[in-house]
Amino acid sequence: MAGKNLGGQQPVAADYGPPRAAGSPHVPFGSNAVRLSVRQWLVASGILLLMAWGVPLAWKQAEPLEPGPDYRVPYPLSHDYWMVRRWFDHAASGPSILVLGDSVVWGHYVQSRQTLSHYLSQLDGEHSFSNLGVDGIHPAALAGLVEHYAKSVRGRRVLLHCNPLWMSSPRHDLAIDKEFAFNHPALVPQFMPWIPCYRETLSRRLGIVVRRHVPFFSWIDHLEIAYFDNTDLAAWTMEHPYANPLEAPTLRLPSPDTPPSPRPVARPWFEQGIERFNPPWVDLAVSFQWERFRRTVEILRRRDNRVFVLVGPFNQHMLVPESRRAYQARWQQAVHWLQTHGIPHAAPPPLASHQYADASHPLAEGYRSLAQGLLRDQAFRAFVNRAAPTE
Repeated sequence: MAGKNLGGQQPVAADYGPPRAAGSPHVPFGSNAVRLSVRQWLVASGILLLMAWGVPLAWKQAEPLEPGPDYRVPYPLSHDYWMVRRWFDHAASGPSILVLGDSVVWGHYVQSRQTLSHYLSQLDGEHSFSNLGVDGIHPAALAGLVEHYAKSVRGRRVLLHCNPLWMSSPRHDLAIDKEFAFNHPALVPQFMPWIPCYRETLSRRLGIVVRRHVPFFSWIDHLEIAYFDNTDLAAWTMEHPYANPLEAPTLRLPSPDTPPSPRPVARPWFEQGIERFNPPWVDLAVSFQWERFRRTVEILRRRDNRVFVLVGPFNQHMLVPESRRAYQARWQQAVHWLQTHGIPHAAPPPLASHQYADASHPLAEGYRSLAQGLLRDQAFRAFVNRAAPTE
């Protein structure tokens, strides 16, 4: 039967290519049903660029941000770097002095009206201080935050906190080879310098780098963190099968007084049963976290910011005598470096023991005492009263 003409029909050669118009040249077979010209590719690229930068800008108009004088990044949004950038941009656009650091600045055990920035504003009376603290951010992450998400902080006065806690052990210093989970991995260097304890896939590292430069992707992260329980859309719909995902973005952000979870006990450290300890302090000469802190200072100064560094005060009451001597040696190393590089600073003695909640976080009374001591410090008064460089 092969080759036999059935029904008088003429055999037709098999042609699986795209249809051709009469008189048109043959179009080679391809997997794409639609092919774009160069002009169409340019139009498509323009639309993508508009979405990458335009959508996040439009979202800022829809989602209100009306920070009060004691605003800080809400604790649930600590890893929402799109929101962190938005708050930093807002604070840097005003005349206030910016207070930058980790949870000590943020106020882990206190309300927003009991932080260092609050008491500095209240007691100074002439200048306002904005809380740019981010809970859980260590120097390696802070350097990344300043470099990639705080570019608007230029020509400002910046009070930068240096927390010695991050040099108290090789683990805190990210100096061990064994992998472990640490805070804010998306802010640390992804390739250089290499962090041995940070294990992540190449694709994930590249994705993190892209997010730093394309606002659209960090805005997607913002939506997931703020409105979708810190999960992607697919996981959220599995957990909420009957909910409408379009109704999830309520445009209501968490309060800056939303407490950390679990809620910390705001009592003196000795009433919590915390015992004295002897941490294996890392020498600053080989400390990765100290090197990253110095990089933060360098970036801020390179952007014409006037930087004042507050060292500690660490809760030395919690240290055994041997560890206290080791800490004081590192304290002197830090002060010597600041003096050598002409960086105004304050390295106050420890607060009263009952004013600490743990090794480095003051309670409300401690923040007030710290603010009072700073405002009596001659170098700090000169820093506060001297106008910031004009932009």
